[in-house]
Amino acid sequence: MVSDSFVDNLAFVRLYSGVLRQGEKIFNSTRRKQEKIGRILRMHANKRHEVKEIGAGDIAALVGLRFTKTGDTLCARGDNIRLDNIEFPDPVISIAIEPKGKGDEEKLLVSLDKIAIEDPSFKVSRDEDTGQTIIAGMGELHLEIIIDRLIREFKVAANVGQPQVAYKETIGVRAEAEGKFEQLNTGKHLFAQLKIEISPLDRGAGWIFDNQLVEDSIPAEFVDAIRRGIESGLDSGALLGYPVVDVQTTLVDGSYHEEDSTPQAFGIAANIALRQALIDGESMLLEPVMAVEVVLPDEYLGDVINNLNGRRAQIQGMEHRGNTVQVVEAQVPLAEMFGYSTDLRSVTQGRANFSMQFNSYEIVPEKIAARIIKKVRGL
Repeated sequence: MVSDSFVDNLAFVRLYSGVLRQGEKIFNSTRRKQEKIGRILRMHANKRHEVKEIGAGDIAALVGLRFTKTGDTLCARGDNIRLDNIEFPDPVISIAIEPKGKGDEEKLLVSLDKIAIEDPSFKVSRDEDTGQTIIAGMGELHLEIIIDRLIREFKVAANVGQPQVAYKETIGVRAEAEGKFEQLNTGKHLFAQLKIEISPLDRGAGWIFDNQLVEDSIPAEFVDAIRRGIESGLDSGALLGYPVVDVQTTLVDGSYHEEDSTPQAFGIAANIALRQALIDGESMLLEPVMAVEVVLPDEYLGDVINNLNGRRAQIQGMEHRGNTVQVVEAQVPLAEMFGYSTDLRSVTQGRANFSMQFNSYEIVPEKIAARIIKKVRGL
């Protein structure tokens, strides 16, 4: 999807079979929605040519799609064909942004929404505690380009904060905790009691919920509420409030009252148990680690390696390209990559370049984690 100042949004498509005609109704099998083709455009750089139809193998831009997003599959109704989804990684860096003038506030939000439609790896959110608008992306350069587009393309003036790394949290050891909720609410007594076990998983495993209750000890509707309560609680960890990942939560015990228990009570009890389990499980910080590739002339290899080592890099390999060019591959924490482009130009006299992409989340070393915690808590 591309935002266009003349026709709102353009959806670039490739046709794999059949013929697609202007005015036809098609089916979005990803979102289970019907769409109607307004216009079909062949794009040639900054020029466009309207056509009535396209055939198999053609690439064109469609106008008038209301529900379709990047990566969706379009087909004839009844075919229910669905191609593999594009996997977009979670953003790893964020900054706060605000309009320079009150009159620009709505224009800024509209412009950010248009960019988010184009780029699924870019996210816009609002911090409820501070009221700030937060934009998040895949790196410093990614956000710099978006800010440049806001100024140049969308004519929006904005103030931008310092980049912030998107940390996450996990636990180091298995832990058990009990959650109990009792309250007298408008004359009605509410009750819920449960016990959960939380255990660490391998990096990248996400979250697993396991129900080990004896059959019928708690009704299914309450188990669903417990699952939702835990899932909600994992959005904010016990250490610094970052999302919790790579854990398994197991529901091992619980009790209810026929008259006094409700799904809401069990959701609250689950949240209480989870919070204590995360504390007892020795919560740890995780940081995004980037796969970095640096291409440079041979004579600067030592300086570049020394600079990377100072950024906690793990060198994965080196290889020659031609007679005088070296390629260095490394894994580097994103927090250490701020300002790297300037340093690289300085140590190589502008003759090297680099690229980086998200690789994985890894545990932050203890001393560095302590420094981050102290800074975030304002100690």
